[in-house]
Amino acid sequence: MGIVAGVIIAVIALMVGGFLVVYRYRRRKQKIGNTSDTSDDRLSIDQAKEVHKKSPSSLVNLEYSNEWDPAMTSQDCNGICHEFLNVIKFNLEEVESATQHFSEVNLLGKSNFSAVYKGILKDGSRVAIKSISKINCKTVEAEFIKGLSLLTSLKHDNLVKLRGFCCSKARGECFLVYDFASNGNLSQYLDNEDDRIDVLDWTTRVSIISGIAKGIEYLHSDEPNKPPTVHQNISVEKVLVDEQFNPLILDSGLLKLLADDVVYSALKVSAAFGYMAPEYITTGRFTEKSDVYAFGVIILQVVSGKRKLASLTRLAAEAGKLEDFVDLKLKGKFSESEAARLAKIALDCTHELPDSRPTMASVVQELSKPAPAPLHVTVGRTQRLEVCVIVSCLRDCKARVRSPLVYSCRAFIGGGGAVAASGGAAEEKKEEKKESDEDMGFPLFD
Repeated sequence: MGIVAGVIIAVIALMVGGFLVVYRYRRRKQKIGNTSDTSDDRLSIDQAKEVHKKSPSSLVNLEYSNEWDPAMTSQDCNGICHEFLNVIKFNLEEVESATQHFSEVNLLGKSNFSAVYKGILKDGSRVAIKSISKINCKTVEAEFIKGLSLLTSLKHDNLVKLRGFCCSKARGECFLVYDFASNGNLSQYLDNEDDRIDVLDWTTRVSIISGIAKGIEYLHSDEPNKPPTVHQNISVEKVLVDEQFNPLILDSGLLKLLADDVVYSALKVSAAFGYMAPEYITTGRFTEKSDVYAFGVIILQVVSGKRKLASLTRLAAEAGKLEDFVDLKLKGKFSESEAARLAKIALDCTHELPDSRPTMASVVQELSKPAPAPLHVTVGRTQRLEVCVIVSCLRDCKARVRSPLVYSCRAFIGGGGAVAASGGAAEEKKEEKKESDEDMGFPLFD
């Protein structure tokens, strides 16, 4: 009997113990469910931290940045994570509402690693929202945060403004919210066969080139709140145009967020269109002179109106044959002096040797100078032409050099005939003109 009683007591004890274990488990599960934010399918902050410890994804931690733990700012973010993440963070609901839940109607474009949607925020402002899958982002959080910090530090009139970001664990995506540029990207104005798109006039082209130069110069500059930055992937596709046709450089610093294999894939596309500096093949490194090379290519594209440059375009620029270099759609309505200057800058920027290329600061300085005044001449008594002479450039020539400017002048002056000059300068004698030419090291005209 004693043995039976002992067995019965043991069974009852086990049943009670099992009941208590199940009860406590159910209570604990209920408690967790009540403390989590079920309205937007998110975990609690404590759970987020626990998941973050087990997950390599940078997006998990950013998902909860509205309630960022101040202690987290002591990590490798230079103490800025808490500050900038709270200032410019959008939540997923705002992003979905702006894009009508990522409707195909609002899809502006796709690449191998991202998609861009047009959106309207609650305040009525238009934005462009770039969606990047987390598998394409850097997996080390410190690197991702550093890249995101760089993006938020870039502020210039010729860069697309980053309004904010949203990182969603549920969707596995990071969203970058930019100002919307109403006139699209610069590439659509090249090789333009669409009658609905206006041909860019000469003044607009010069202004766009100057604005791009200023934007790249800013990226390369070293400022208190911004380190020198190499864009690495500048192209006409990466230049947007606003309502006033001001150029806005897109994706500045973006590659700092992306995984290495994604960056490599993006750069292959850039190389295919000729933006890749030749030294990259041997060094595998990008420098500021890499951006300078790409800028030179952009000048050739904008002036010629061609996205895909033929070798004849560069040869025309080198020979100073402006009629073969400048876009025919302008129908001759352009400044010869400005075209000659842009040709020289483009050729300097695309020099094979990086050390022979100018800095963007010197390019901006050159572009900011007033256009040289044309010299009006009359050949015989019947024809009035404009001859482009940039004396400062010619003085730099130490020998008889066939510069684009000399060829440009030759194209206008035929053999024989009396030449009378006007345009603010008094008529000079032939002997004085010859002496002036020889002072520069070589006769301007044979």
